[in-house]
Amino acid sequence: MSNIKKRDERPAEKINEDKMLKRRLLMSVLGVLISGLSVGLFKRASLGVDPFQSLMSGLDAVLPIRFGTLYVIVCALLLLFSLITDRRKIGIATLINLFFFGYVAEFSLWRLQNWFPDLSLTGRFVMLILGIVIMCFASAFYFTADMGVSVYDAISLIVSERQRKVPFRFCRIISDLVCVSLGTALCLLSGMTWREVTGSVGIGTIITAFFMGPLIEFFKIHAAVPFLDKAPVQRRNARNG
Repeated sequence: MSNIKKRDERPAEKINEDKMLKRRLLMSVLGVLISGLSVGLFKRASLGVDPFQSLMSGLDAVLPIRFGTLYVIVCALLLLFSLITDRRKIGIATLINLFFFGYVAEFSLWRLQNWFPDLSLTGRFVMLILGIVIMCFASAFYFTADMGVSVYDAISLIVSERQRKVPFRFCRIISDLVCVSLGTALCLLSGMTWREVTGSVGIGTIITAFFMGPLIEFFKIHAAVPFLDKAPVQRRNARNG
């Protein structure tokens, strides 16, 4: 009987592991794709984007390359840094982000421009708020899945862990400031006016700096973790019943 029981339990455990892996993979894919949609909302609102996207906007303004392809090139260069210094931060979600995020953002912006060709200031703020909420929701799923981080997130993590003197939050602030500064400079070099630059570096950039962390934590606790643990909870209830 003991041997029969073991043969019955091992396949069940394997099935549970496979289900959890599929759930984490689904969370990673949805997190990346929905984050790309949120960037389209940020860009259509033209009230500022997150720090890394402000750098990408500057590069997009000066280089004659479509945004999706440019995003892949920049992230591939940053990926080399991660591969050389700490490969543990790289996973399947990193590759999904690298190859699909930029094109999803580009496509979502194109659709939003067609659907909403004229936006009032109120409409732009609504789109900005939607972009922030959606990005934080998607990021919570992306981080909770724990299948790799974006190459930009990996840089601050690696630097903070290797030198151990400057904590992660300050490494991230420094990297964000560098991105915003370079993005602003590149936008101005491209011939943009200060008013046009605020579409990439503006109030949206400031809001994301202060509110993304708490919102991501909220969605992680109330949405991402319960989604990941849904199957185990159902199994425990079945056993208790």
